[in-house]
Parts: sequence; structure tokens; C-alpha cells
Amino acid sequence: MAAISLTTVEETAPALVSLYKNAGISLTKHGLDGLRAAVYLVVDHSGSMKPYYRDGSVQALADRVLGLSAHLDDDGSVPVVFFSTDVDAVTDIALADHHGRIGRIVAGLGHMGRTSYHSAMDAVIDHYLDSGAKDPALVVFQTDGGPTDKLAAERCLCKAARLPLFWQFVGFGDPHSKQFDFLRKLDDLAVPDRRAVDNAGFFPAGTDPRTVSDAELYDRLVGEFPQWLAAARAQGIVRPA
Repeated sequence: MAAISLTTVEETAPALVSLYKNAGISLTKHGLDGLRAAVYLVVDHSGSMKPYYRDGSVQALADRVLGLSAHLDDDGSVPVVFFSTDVDAVTDIALADHHGRIGRIVAGLGHMGRTSYHSAMDAVIDHYLDSGAKDPALVVFQTDGGPTDKLAAERCLCKAARLPLFWQFVGFGDPHSKQFDFLRKLDDLAVPDRRAVDNAGFFPAGTDPRTVSDAELYDRLVGEFPQWLAAARAQGIVRPA
């Protein structure tokens, strides 16, 4: 059973009903129906991201993540971390106030800097630990390029492998760009030599992420989550179901 009912979504966020239904189909397909998990969204706010804010791609991703979260978490909101050179904002999107929310947040952020992952990753880790959550977390981490400090990002991911956090990286831009080589490297970091479990996945969403169907996007967002859950439970990182 979903954490938030279809009726509630229909009443509070009718524009997300289709997304909610598609998310439910993907969760069931991957054996995740009834799972409880926190969901985070991390959004790249570097200068090269301007076109994706302008054309609505970031808002579309936020809406889709919110539709997914409604199945997994009953609070009706998703914590969102905006990052560039550092963390630009830690806020949230909610079912009742999702329309245009990304634009309203970004309007108050000012300068769009460079791309630095590790500060945003630390912000998610701190938020999760401070929340006192017992359920695992799915972190949707969107970016359009590699970080300025690759070593710091790699260390952060390896450190986080002992926590009940799974990092699903989503690339906006040319799928064949060398900008995503580092994310592919993170996806393939050795287990157990570098990290306790495989706690990350990556997929490119292309130059127009809005054209990726809801069904495909949800399958990609949750596709590796079950394998991580099984490994994390076996290691005692996630409590038994």
C-alpha cells in the first residue's frame, strides 16, 4: 500500500495523479510495493544548467520525484538540495505547493557557480542523520557534468556506503559526453575494496530530459534500488524488512 493514497494526491496535487500512478507501476514491477523510504532530490545549480531551468526540465524532474515519493513517504514533501560551487539552498517541494516551486526557489538563489558534488552529498547525509529516520533513503542526484573536485566526491560516496542511502545519479545533457565519465566511474567503484556495498547508480536522461517517458524514468530511478536494499540489509546497513 502506498504511503499516501490516490485520493489524497487527487485532492492536493491533481496534476501529479498520472505521475503517481506510473510510479506505482514501476515500484510494483521492481518488488518495492509497500516499501517505506525517504526520498531526496539534489539539483545542479551550476551556470551550465540555465537552459534546463528555463525549459522546465528541472521542475518536471521535481514533479516526477514528488510523485514517486508519495508512494514511499507519508509526509507529502521531498527535501531538495540545490548546489553549485557550494550548497546554494536546502529546502523542500510539497504536494500542496509543487506547481512552479523550482522557479520560485531559484529566483532567490542568485549566482550560479561551478559544479561541486561533495558539499551537496554532505548536506543530504546531515539532513538524513538529523531527521532521525529509520527507513532507507533514495537520493535522486541530478547534474549536467562532472564535479570540480572528483576525489572529494568519491570519498564522500565511499563514506556514505555505510549509511542507508542509495544515490541515483541522473545526467542532463549529451549521453556520450565525457562529462559523465566520472559518474560512470562512481557507478562502478569496487566492492568491498572501496565501499561496503554498491550504493550508487547512474543513467543519462539526454539533452531534453522531458522527453523521457514517465514509465522509463521511474524504471531507471528505482531499477537498482532493490539490489542495493538486499546488499545493505545483508551488511546490517538497512534494518530487515
